[in-house]
Amino acid sequence: MASAQAGDVVKPEASAEDGAHVDEISFDTRASFHQQTENGIYDSHFQGEYLNLHIMGQLADGLTFRVRQRLNRKIDDDNPFSATDFLWLKWQADPKWSFTFGKQPILVGGYEIDSAPIDVYYYGAFSLHLYQYYAFGAAASFHPSDSQTISVQFIPSPISPVTQNAYSYNLYWNGHFWPWWKTVWSYNLVEDELHRKMNWVVLGNKFELGKLVVDVDLIDRVAFKQKDPFSDWSAILKAILTLGKWNICTKVGYERNDAANMDPDWNAAWDGLVAPTHKGSFDLVLPAGHDYFYYGAGVEFFPLGTEKLRIHAAYFGDNHDSTHNFDLGVTWRFSAYKRSHRQ
Repeated sequence: MASAQAGDVVKPEASAEDGAHVDEISFDTRASFHQQTENGIYDSHFQGEYLNLHIMGQLADGLTFRVRQRLNRKIDDDNPFSATDFLWLKWQADPKWSFTFGKQPILVGGYEIDSAPIDVYYYGAFSLHLYQYYAFGAAASFHPSDSQTISVQFIPSPISPVTQNAYSYNLYWNGHFWPWWKTVWSYNLVEDELHRKMNWVVLGNKFELGKLVVDVDLIDRVAFKQKDPFSDWSAILKAILTLGKWNICTKVGYERNDAANMDPDWNAAWDGLVAPTHKGSFDLVLPAGHDYFYYGAGVEFFPLGTEKLRIHAAYFGDNHDSTHNFDLGVTWRFSAYKRSHRQ
């Protein structure tokens, strides 16, 4: 038997038994002709919105990985992975338990946040004003059945800049009560950029009623010193009616935070760290004294009868701006490589 000399690198031989492979490489993209009217003045432009690369596979039996890279997003100097949504490893320890490490979704309940961004035409204030929804962290998941998952997660806070050491502690349930009522619920203890903690209870509900699918998201945000626990909240309703190759869609939301939800212990040194409109508020996502009503409707057409090609027309507006938006766009997806089961 020969010995390895200094400086030699000994590499184990790869074999078909090690289980390492790429399952799929795919792309999806969306572009639109965006039009808006602001104070009676019309403006329009073409815009590319998403170009995503997806890679999925496994390193070994029970150890899988996933990558989702936004190829059209600028990389932030302070966050070199700002254009990366997914970059995680998942270890399926046994049929009941799995563990995930790497860049992953922050486990906040609700179907608006849970949807892939390429499939969302407009967001409400809560979702839109988060600093981040993907971050490097760790999660453990328990799977009592094929359709039920309970997860705990330790991860940077969604309401604090990436460079700060503020965290979110999440308990998450993805499951259902009946086959027609699915759930994405969470309890989140989150730190903001001032290192104060808030409680979020997020109840995402999906009702599948034949050709009609209705999402109802209910979100309650509570500071520990907040007097009324139900005075800072969001309610979002989305409905999609499928008729052949057509979807008729609508979404409406109302979000409010009572003016009384001001922090009596606000430190004057914090004034310059937050926007003037957020000064003194427990909640820095939707500050005290604000309400936000948004609404929209649209149609989607799938010429090929699949998700590979989608054409959409969508209108949306809100009560904060005098702007009305109308988009005409196309989304297409294709697989560059898909592993054969016989390999």
